[in-house]
Amino acid sequence: MANIKSAIKRIDIAKRNTERNKPVRTEMKNAIKNFNQAIEEDRIDDAKELLIVADQKLKKAANKNVIHKKQASRKISRLAKKLNQKVAG
Repeated sequence: MANIKSAIKRIDIAKRNTERNKPVRTEMKNAIKNFNQAIEEDRIDDAKELLIVADQKLKKAANKNVIHKKQASRKISRLAKKLNQKVAG
């Protein structure tokens, strides 16, 4: 346990930020999971809609600094690539 007053405050702030970020992170992960499940089951039309949802959730998380903007961009790109491979192949 921290002894310094400022360190104790930082611990409280970290807990508060974690609680605020958790729902955004959960929504993002669920959107990606639903997209991947649709791809696995060859539901291309559903996957296209779920890609849009996942895109929105990832950008929301990036704007709230839950994840880095480049990480969000990379994940969106990989999901789109996965969908395009499924459609083409």
